[in-house]
Amino acid sequence: MAQLVVIAGPTATGKTAHALDLAARHDGTIINADASQIYNELRILTARPTDDDMAAAPHRLFGVAAATDIWSAADWAKRATVEIEATMAAGRLPILVGGTGFYLNALLNGIADVPPIPDDIRAAVRALPLSDLRHRLVHEDPEMAERLRPSDPQRQARALEVIRTTGRSLAAWQRDTSPGLASQYRTEIRLLDLERGELFARCGARFDAMVAAGAIEEVRALTQRHLDPDLPLMKAIGVPPLRAFLAGQLTLEEAGMRAKMDTRRYAKRQQTWFRTQMAAKLYRLPDTTDGTALADT
Repeated sequence: MAQLVVIAGPTATGKTAHALDLAARHDGTIINADASQIYNELRILTARPTDDDMAAAPHRLFGVAAATDIWSAADWAKRATVEIEATMAAGRLPILVGGTGFYLNALLNGIADVPPIPDDIRAAVRALPLSDLRHRLVHEDPEMAERLRPSDPQRQARALEVIRTTGRSLAAWQRDTSPGLASQYRTEIRLLDLERGELFARCGARFDAMVAAGAIEEVRALTQRHLDPDLPLMKAIGVPPLRAFLAGQLTLEEAGMRAKMDTRRYAKRQQTWFRTQMAAKLYRLPDTTDGTALADT
């Protein structure tokens, strides 16, 4: 058995069920690698493990951040490394589970050792409108501007923060990255995947189940706190359309259609990223929506 197992793949492919099965058979501890599930809020809408799931095996890094927190991939990777080492010291198998590729890439392939960003620089950058953010990044760090999509405010903001803090491009920091855990431990990467049509069907069915389970009330409670709409959790899949529904700007049907479309687009991006960026053993689910069985291919 590997010293470290990574279960990755698009949303709604059954990663939690597979992780629980593996943890039961190999004394595993499940460590979160999903950027939305680190937050304490929106347990239903982010598909965090249920209370029964949490009781079935030790879980780490689920619900540990507040909605106002902003975690970089490096922040998460440092915390995950601590949990992995503690799990190994306890004689258990660390099982990383999630669909956030840049988190897993930082952990497995190395972390750029960028100094902390001062609060005043972070606040100034995060306050920029997207058009200004792009304009300033092009002028201050053209190398990162070339790498990043104009529609990606979070990563562009991170790049601008780094060059303003250090006077050095994030690209240069990344070139000096220290080795990741993949070079230190026997690591098995399991990629869960589905045919595109089945994946989209599962995404839609899961969103409907989330709404039935109370996702609207979760978003209502979050909205009542009047948080900065640019915070990562406020832009999590499903939050913007449900906020629009609560504000009377969309019907529930329209909000649901928009959320499902956003989920499909996200799942498609995840599917493409994992297939091209990660060398993994491929697992496929059968053509059902219950996610109860897994089979090697």
